Amino acid sequence: MIYYKSEEEVELVRKSSLLVAKTHAEIAKLIKPGISSLELDQIAEEFIRDNGGEPAFKGYNGFPCSLCASPNEVVVHGIPNNEPINDGTILSIDCGVFMNGFYGDSAYTYEVGEVKKEIQMLLKVTKESLYRGIENAVSGKRIGDIGYAIQEHAENNDYGVVREMIGHGIGKNLHESPEVPNYGRRGSGIKLKKGLVIAIEPMINMGTRDIMQHSDGWTITTLDKKPSAHFEHTVVVREGEAEILSSFKEIEEVIKKRNG
Repeated sequence: MIYYKSEEEVELVRKSSLLVAKTHAEIAKLIKPGISSLELDQIAEEFIRDNGGEPAFKGYNGFPCSLCASPNEVVVHGIPNNEPINDGTILSIDCGVFMNGFYGDSAYTYEVGEVKKEIQMLLKVTKESLYRGIENAVSGKRIGDIGYAIQEHAENNDYGVVREMIGHGIGKNLHESPEVPNYGRRGSGIKLKKGLVIAIEPMINMGTRDIMQHSDGWTITTLDKKPSAHFEHTVVVREGEAEILSSFKEIEEVIKKRNG
């Protein structure tokens, strides 16, 4: 069943989503070669709790940490660990917050040190694909229009679009109906209506779309071991133009400042 949100509920999702954005900004200040993803995880959990939230992922179906930290060929659901992150790594951080009865969810793929130009292009196109999808999250369109827009942009750039891992509705639960695939046919799927809150999250591979799950039950990697990027916003369907409830602004201000 699809649960459409009132304006009051949308505001509560926004508050949770903006705490996610601020948590990402704290992480962005610290990401550099030599730091471990477990250190980032501990900092994120402390920041979320200090600001009145709870980490949405910790304990979710047994997941052990507050962040999903997925380097290089890890697509999603990487478990933070003590290994120092190497220069030239890309690191996808997925973060969720539960606060005031509602969830927020957002992912961003970071460059750690000096990243190769062709991998920088993967990140650029993946983020562009996210915004192409968001442009179609408007009342009267269909769920397939979102996936089609993402898939078209990624595949036009010769990248693989992961099929098995998809976006989702979000609100009082971290994962709600409907499913939001990153591929699809225009005009297919449920009709989008005002008040639908969804997490759109393309996972785009430099090589083929094929993935595999590891024995820990969480970690998903590309089958060909080529890098994968992941960007995610929580958005609400509106008339004419979708509204983004999460934010990359805080992250990108930190990155810009660090890069001078």
